[in-house]
Amino acid sequence: MRKLMVITVGVVIPGLLLVLVWKGYNAVFEANVNPELAPYELYVEPGTSLETVYEDWFESGLLLQPEGFYLIGTKKGLDTLKTGHYVIEEGMSSNGIVNMLKAGLQTPVKVSFNSAKNLKDLADQLSPQLMVDAPALYKALQAPMEGWEGPLKQGAFLPDTYEFYWNASAETVINKLYQNTISFWTPTRIRQAQDLGLTPGEVSTLASIVMKESSKADDRPKVARLYLNRLADGMKLQADPTVIYAIQQENPAAVVQRVLRKDLTIDSPYNTYKNLGLPPGPLCVPEKAALLAVLEAPEHDFIFMCADPDQPGYHAFARNYAGHLVNQRKWTHWLNSRKIYR
Repeated sequence: MRKLMVITVGVVIPGLLLVLVWKGYNAVFEANVNPELAPYELYVEPGTSLETVYEDWFESGLLLQPEGFYLIGTKKGLDTLKTGHYVIEEGMSSNGIVNMLKAGLQTPVKVSFNSAKNLKDLADQLSPQLMVDAPALYKALQAPMEGWEGPLKQGAFLPDTYEFYWNASAETVINKLYQNTISFWTPTRIRQAQDLGLTPGEVSTLASIVMKESSKADDRPKVARLYLNRLADGMKLQADPTVIYAIQQENPAAVVQRVLRKDLTIDSPYNTYKNLGLPPGPLCVPEKAALLAVLEAPEHDFIFMCADPDQPGYHAFARNYAGHLVNQRKWTHWLNSRKIYR
Protein backbone atom coordinates (compact mmCIF):
# COMPACT_ATOMS: atom_id res chain seq x y z
CA MET A 1 0.00 0.00 0.00
CA ARG A 2 2.77 2.37 0.99
CA LYS A 3 4.59 1.53 -2.23
CA LEU A 4 1.43 2.29 -4.22
CA MET A 5 1.08 5.72 -2.52
CA VAL A 6 4.69 6.58 -3.29
CA ILE A 7 4.21 5.62 -6.94
CA THR A 8 0.99 7.64 -7.10
CA VAL A 9 2.57 10.75 -5.56
CA GLY A 10 5.59 10.33 -7.77
CA VAL A 11 3.42 10.32 -10.87
CA VAL A 12 0.59 12.75 -10.01
CA ILE A 13 2.56 15.63 -8.48
CA PRO A 14 5.07 15.97 -11.35
CA GLY A 15 2.12 15.74 -13.72
CA LEU A 16 0.33 18.59 -11.95
CA LEU A 17 3.51 20.62 -11.99
CA LEU A 18 3.86 20.03 -15.72
CA VAL A 19 0.26 21.20 -16.25
CA LEU A 20 0.86 24.35 -14.19
CA VAL A 21 4.11 25.06 -16.02
CA TRP A 22 2.37 24.50 -19.35
CA LYS A 23 -0.49 26.85 -18.42
CA GLY A 24 1.97 29.42 -17.18
CA TYR A 25 3.93 29.17 -20.42
CA ASN A 26 0.74 29.62 -22.44
CA ALA A 27 -0.28 32.64 -20.37
CA VAL A 28 3.05 34.33 -21.04
CA PHE A 29 4.38 33.21 -24.42
CA GLU A 30 1.44 31.93 -26.45
CA ALA A 31 -0.88 34.12 -28.57
CA ASN A 32 -3.14 35.87 -26.08
CA VAL A 33 -5.14 38.45 -28.05
CA ASN A 34 -8.82 38.01 -28.83
CA PRO A 35 -8.82 37.99 -32.66
CA GLU A 36 -12.28 39.56 -32.74
CA LEU A 37 -10.91 42.72 -31.09
CA ALA A 38 -7.62 42.94 -32.95
CA PRO A 39 -5.99 45.13 -34.03
CA TYR A 40 -6.55 47.17 -30.87
CA GLU A 41 -5.27 50.73 -30.48
CA LEU A 42 -4.02 51.76 -27.05
CA TYR A 43 -3.47 55.45 -26.31
CA VAL A 44 -1.42 55.83 -23.15
CA GLU A 45 -1.81 59.13 -21.32
CA PRO A 46 0.89 60.29 -18.88
CA GLY A 47 0.73 58.42 -15.57
CA THR A 48 -1.22 55.42 -16.88
CA SER A 49 -0.50 52.37 -14.72
CA LEU A 50 -0.23 48.67 -15.56
CA GLU A 51 -3.14 48.00 -13.23
CA THR A 52 -5.39 50.46 -15.10
CA VAL A 53 -4.65 48.86 -18.46
CA TYR A 54 -5.08 45.36 -17.00
CA GLU A 55 -8.51 46.27 -15.58
CA ASP A 56 -9.63 47.79 -18.88
CA TRP A 57 -8.53 44.76 -20.85
CA PHE A 58 -10.05 42.38 -18.30
CA GLU A 59 -13.40 44.12 -18.75
CA SER A 60 -13.19 44.36 -22.54
CA GLY A 61 -12.03 40.79 -23.08
CA LEU A 62 -9.09 41.88 -25.23
CA LEU A 63 -6.80 39.23 -23.73
CA LEU A 64 -7.72 35.57 -23.59
CA GLN A 65 -5.76 35.18 -20.34
CA PRO A 66 -5.34 38.68 -18.86
CA GLU A 67 -3.81 37.40 -15.63
CA GLY A 68 -0.70 36.29 -17.49
CA PHE A 69 -0.23 39.80 -18.87
CA TYR A 70 -0.51 41.33 -15.41
CA LEU A 71 1.86 38.81 -13.83
CA ILE A 72 4.60 39.17 -16.44
CA GLY A 73 4.18 42.97 -16.42
CA THR A 74 4.63 43.06 -12.66
CA LYS A 75 7.61 40.74 -12.83
CA LYS A 76 9.31 42.93 -15.46
CA GLY A 77 8.72 46.13 -13.51
CA LEU A 78 6.15 47.61 -15.88
CA ASP A 79 4.50 49.84 -13.31
CA THR A 80 3.78 53.07 -15.20
CA LEU A 81 3.51 52.84 -18.99
CA LYS A 82 5.32 55.15 -21.39
CA THR A 83 3.01 57.61 -23.12
CA GLY A 84 2.20 56.91 -26.73
CA HIS A 85 0.08 55.05 -29.25
CA TYR A 86 0.43 51.28 -29.40
CA VAL A 87 -1.26 48.70 -31.60
CA ILE A 88 -2.05 45.28 -30.11
CA GLU A 89 -2.08 42.79 -32.97
CA GLU A 90 -3.65 39.35 -33.25
CA GLY A 91 -1.14 36.65 -32.34
CA MET A 92 0.78 38.75 -29.80
CA SER A 93 1.68 37.11 -26.50
CA SER A 94 1.50 38.67 -23.04
CA ASN A 95 5.29 38.74 -23.00
CA GLY A 96 5.42 40.48 -26.39
CA ILE A 97 2.87 43.10 -25.31
CA VAL A 98 4.73 43.79 -22.06
CA ASN A 99 8.06 44.11 -23.90
CA MET A 100 6.51 46.52 -26.41
CA LEU A 101 5.00 48.72 -23.70
CA LYS A 102 8.12 48.66 -21.53
CA ALA A 103 10.35 49.66 -24.46
CA GLY A 104 7.85 52.32 -25.65
CA LEU A 105 7.73 50.84 -29.17
CA GLN A 106 4.97 53.04 -30.54
CA THR A 107 3.10 52.86 -33.82
CA PRO A 108 2.88 56.29 -35.52
CA VAL A 109 -0.55 57.81 -36.11
CA LYS A 110 -1.70 59.32 -39.40
CA VAL A 111 -2.63 62.99 -39.10
CA SER A 112 -4.48 64.73 -41.93
CA PHE A 113 -5.90 68.12 -42.78
CA ASN A 114 -7.14 69.44 -46.13
CA SER A 115 -7.09 73.15 -45.46
CA ALA A 116 -7.70 75.56 -42.61
CA LYS A 117 -9.37 78.94 -42.24
CA ASN A 118 -6.41 80.28 -40.29
CA LEU A 119 -3.62 79.11 -38.00
CA LYS A 120 -5.93 78.79 -35.00
CA ASP A 121 -8.22 76.55 -37.04
CA LEU A 122 -5.18 74.51 -38.10
CA ALA A 123 -4.16 74.00 -34.46
CA ASP A 124 -7.73 73.03 -33.61
CA GLN A 125 -7.75 70.43 -36.40
CA LEU A 126 -4.42 68.88 -35.45
CA SER A 127 -4.93 68.67 -31.70
CA PRO A 128 -7.69 65.99 -31.57
CA GLN A 129 -5.43 63.70 -33.61
CA LEU A 130 -2.48 64.03 -31.22
CA MET A 131 -1.73 64.22 -27.50
CA VAL A 132 -0.55 67.85 -27.67
CA ASP A 133 -3.18 70.51 -27.03
CA ALA A 134 -4.30 73.24 -29.45
CA PRO A 135 -2.78 76.22 -27.56
CA ALA A 136 0.69 74.62 -27.67
CA LEU A 137 0.31 73.92 -31.41
CA TYR A 138 -0.90 77.47 -32.07
CA LYS A 139 2.11 78.86 -30.20
CA ALA A 140 4.46 76.67 -32.26
CA LEU A 141 2.80 77.90 -35.45
CA GLN A 142 3.92 81.43 -34.55
CA ALA A 143 7.62 80.50 -34.71
CA PRO A 144 9.61 82.24 -37.50
CA MET A 145 9.60 80.32 -40.78
CA GLU A 146 12.16 81.49 -43.32
CA GLY A 147 10.50 82.70 -46.49
CA TRP A 148 7.07 82.81 -44.88
CA GLU A 149 7.30 85.80 -42.62
CA GLY A 150 4.43 87.95 -41.37
CA PRO A 151 1.13 87.60 -43.28
CA LEU A 152 2.65 84.92 -45.53
CA LYS A 153 2.79 82.51 -42.57
CA GLN A 154 -0.49 80.78 -43.49
CA GLY A 155 1.19 79.46 -46.63
CA ALA A 156 3.99 77.76 -44.70
CA PHE A 157 2.06 74.62 -43.73
CA LEU A 158 1.08 72.32 -46.55
CA PRO A 159 -2.16 70.33 -46.09
CA ASP A 160 -1.36 66.64 -46.40
CA THR A 161 -1.39 63.33 -44.54
CA TYR A 162 1.46 63.02 -42.07
CA GLU A 163 2.78 60.38 -39.67
CA PHE A 164 3.72 61.35 -36.13
CA TYR A 165 4.22 59.64 -32.82
CA TRP A 166 1.04 60.42 -30.92
CA ASN A 167 2.98 62.12 -28.11
CA ALA A 168 5.13 64.24 -30.44
CA SER A 169 5.85 67.77 -29.25
CA ALA A 170 4.12 70.76 -30.83
CA GLU A 171 7.45 71.94 -32.23
CA THR A 172 8.11 68.55 -33.87
CA VAL A 173 4.67 68.54 -35.49
CA ILE A 174 4.82 72.08 -36.84
CA ASN A 175 8.40 71.71 -38.09
CA LYS A 176 7.40 68.63 -40.09
CA LEU A 177 4.53 70.54 -41.71
CA TYR A 178 6.92 73.34 -42.61
CA GLN A 179 9.55 70.95 -43.99
CA ASN A 180 6.90 69.36 -46.19
CA THR A 181 6.16 72.81 -47.63
CA ILE A 182 9.87 73.34 -48.29
CA SER A 183 9.98 69.95 -50.04
CA PHE A 184 6.98 70.88 -52.19
CA TRP A 185 8.82 73.91 -53.49
CA THR A 186 11.28 72.08 -55.71
CA PRO A 187 13.56 74.05 -58.06
CA THR A 188 11.14 73.23 -60.89
CA ARG A 189 8.16 74.69 -59.04
CA ILE A 190 10.14 77.74 -57.99
CA ARG A 191 10.96 78.32 -61.68
CA GLN A 192 7.27 77.90 -62.55
CA ALA A 193 6.43 80.57 -60.02
CA GLN A 194 9.17 82.85 -61.34
CA ASP A 195 7.83 82.44 -64.88
CA LEU A 196 4.52 83.77 -63.56
CA GLY A 197 6.32 86.66 -61.89
CA LEU A 198 5.56 85.32 -58.43
CA THR A 199 7.36 84.07 -55.34
CA PRO A 200 6.24 80.86 -53.57
CA GLY A 201 4.55 83.02 -50.93
CA GLU A 202 2.67 84.95 -53.61
CA VAL A 203 1.59 81.71 -55.27
CA SER A 204 0.18 80.61 -51.90
CA THR A 205 -1.64 83.93 -51.58
CA LEU A 206 -3.19 83.64 -55.03
CA ALA A 207 -4.01 79.95 -54.43
CA SER A 208 -5.95 80.91 -51.30
CA ILE A 209 -8.00 83.43 -53.29
CA VAL A 210 -8.69 80.80 -55.96
CA MET A 211 -9.80 78.34 -53.27
CA LYS A 212 -12.19 80.87 -51.76
CA GLU A 213 -13.47 81.87 -55.19
CA SER A 214 -14.29 78.38 -56.46
CA SER A 215 -15.04 75.03 -54.85
CA LYS A 216 -14.71 73.11 -58.12
CA ALA A 217 -11.39 71.45 -58.89
CA ASP A 218 -11.86 71.84 -62.65
CA ASP A 219 -12.89 75.51 -62.34
CA ARG A 220 -9.97 76.62 -60.18
CA PRO A 221 -7.19 76.49 -62.82
CA LYS A 222 -9.29 78.67 -65.12
CA VAL A 223 -9.97 81.11 -62.26
CA ALA A 224 -6.26 81.15 -61.46
CA ARG A 225 -5.34 82.05 -65.04
CA LEU A 226 -7.87 84.89 -65.05
CA TYR A 227 -6.22 86.44 -62.00
CA LEU A 228 -2.79 85.90 -63.54
CA ASN A 229 -4.03 87.69 -66.69
CA ARG A 230 -5.19 90.64 -64.60
CA LEU A 231 -1.87 90.81 -62.77
CA ALA A 232 0.02 90.69 -66.06
CA ASP A 233 -2.15 93.48 -67.49
CA GLY A 234 -1.66 95.68 -64.43
CA MET A 235 -5.33 95.42 -63.48
CA LYS A 236 -6.70 95.19 -59.96
CA LEU A 237 -7.69 91.65 -59.02
CA GLN A 238 -11.14 92.78 -57.80
CA ALA A 239 -11.53 89.44 -56.01
CA ASP A 240 -14.62 89.21 -53.79
CA PRO A 241 -12.96 86.75 -51.35
CA THR A 242 -10.41 89.42 -50.41
CA VAL A 243 -13.21 91.84 -49.53
CA ILE A 244 -14.98 89.17 -47.47
CA TYR A 245 -11.68 88.46 -45.69
CA ALA A 246 -11.31 92.16 -44.88
CA ILE A 247 -14.86 92.27 -43.50
CA GLN A 248 -14.29 89.20 -41.35
CA GLN A 249 -11.02 90.56 -40.00
CA GLU A 250 -13.12 93.31 -38.41
CA ASN A 251 -16.05 91.04 -37.57
CA PRO A 252 -15.12 87.31 -37.50
CA ALA A 253 -18.77 86.31 -37.05
CA ALA A 254 -19.92 88.11 -40.20
CA VAL A 255 -21.64 85.90 -42.80
CA VAL A 256 -21.23 87.33 -46.30
CA GLN A 257 -23.00 85.61 -49.19
CA ARG A 258 -23.11 88.73 -51.30
CA VAL A 259 -20.52 91.48 -51.60
CA LEU A 260 -22.17 94.89 -51.70
CA ARG A 261 -21.01 98.03 -53.48
CA LYS A 262 -20.26 99.73 -50.15
CA ASP A 263 -17.92 96.85 -49.24
CA LEU A 264 -15.66 97.69 -52.17
CA THR A 265 -14.49 100.86 -50.41
CA ILE A 266 -13.32 99.12 -47.20
CA ASP A 267 -9.92 100.46 -46.19
CA SER A 268 -7.86 97.28 -45.89
CA PRO A 269 -4.66 96.02 -47.55
CA TYR A 270 -6.68 92.90 -48.38
CA ASN A 271 -9.27 94.80 -50.42
CA THR A 272 -8.19 94.11 -53.99
CA TYR A 273 -10.88 96.46 -55.32
CA LYS A 274 -8.89 99.33 -53.81
CA ASN A 275 -5.34 98.03 -53.97
CA LEU A 276 -3.31 96.92 -56.95
CA GLY A 277 -1.68 93.51 -56.91
CA LEU A 278 -1.95 90.68 -54.41
CA PRO A 279 -2.95 91.12 -50.77
CA PRO A 280 -0.23 90.79 -48.08
CA GLY A 281 -0.73 87.05 -47.54
CA PRO A 282 -2.99 84.02 -47.94
CA LEU A 283 -6.64 84.22 -46.88
CA CYS A 284 -6.41 80.66 -45.52
CA VAL A 285 -4.04 77.69 -45.44
CA PRO A 286 -4.17 76.73 -49.15
CA GLU A 287 -4.38 73.18 -50.42
CA LYS A 288 -1.71 71.57 -52.61
CA ALA A 289 -4.24 71.25 -55.47
CA ALA A 290 -4.87 75.01 -55.33
CA LEU A 291 -1.14 75.73 -55.50
CA LEU A 292 -0.90 73.53 -58.57
CA ALA A 293 -3.97 75.22 -60.06
CA VAL A 294 -1.94 78.45 -60.04
CA LEU A 295 1.37 76.97 -61.16
CA GLU A 296 -0.22 74.94 -63.95
CA ALA A 297 -3.04 77.32 -64.91
CA PRO A 298 -4.06 76.76 -68.57
CA GLU A 299 -3.70 79.65 -70.98
CA HIS A 300 -6.78 81.72 -71.88
CA ASP A 301 -7.52 85.41 -72.45
CA PHE A 302 -10.44 85.99 -70.09
CA ILE A 303 -10.16 88.94 -67.70
CA PHE A 304 -13.68 89.03 -66.22
CA MET A 305 -15.72 86.40 -64.41
CA CYS A 306 -18.88 86.05 -62.42
CA ALA A 307 -20.55 83.18 -60.57
CA ASP A 308 -22.68 81.17 -62.98
CA PRO A 309 -26.20 80.39 -61.65
CA ASP A 310 -26.67 77.80 -64.38
CA GLN A 311 -23.67 75.83 -63.06
CA PRO A 312 -23.52 76.20 -59.27
CA GLY A 313 -19.94 76.44 -58.07
CA TYR A 314 -18.64 77.42 -61.49
CA HIS A 315 -17.97 80.76 -63.19
CA ALA A 316 -19.03 82.47 -66.37
CA PHE A 317 -16.02 84.11 -68.04
CA ALA A 318 -15.77 87.08 -70.36
CA ARG A 319 -13.07 88.78 -72.42
CA ASN A 320 -14.54 92.27 -72.14
CA TYR A 321 -16.62 94.36 -69.78
CA ALA A 322 -19.73 94.24 -71.97
CA GLY A 323 -19.77 90.45 -71.82
CA HIS A 324 -19.12 90.60 -68.09
CA LEU A 325 -22.14 92.88 -67.54
CA VAL A 326 -24.39 90.27 -69.15
CA ASN A 327 -23.08 87.58 -66.79
CA GLN A 328 -23.24 89.92 -63.81
CA ARG A 329 -26.91 90.86 -64.40
CA LYS A 330 -27.78 87.17 -64.62
CA TRP A 331 -26.08 86.47 -61.30
CA THR A 332 -27.61 89.50 -59.60
CA HIS A 333 -31.08 88.44 -60.75
CA TRP A 334 -30.46 84.96 -59.32
CA LEU A 335 -29.43 86.39 -55.94
CA ASN A 336 -32.41 88.74 -55.83
CA SER A 337 -34.83 85.95 -56.77
CA ARG A 338 -33.66 84.04 -53.70
CA LYS A 339 -33.68 87.11 -51.46
CA ILE A 340 -29.95 86.90 -50.82
CA TYR A 341 -29.10 90.48 -49.96
CA ARG A 342 -26.04 89.87 -47.75
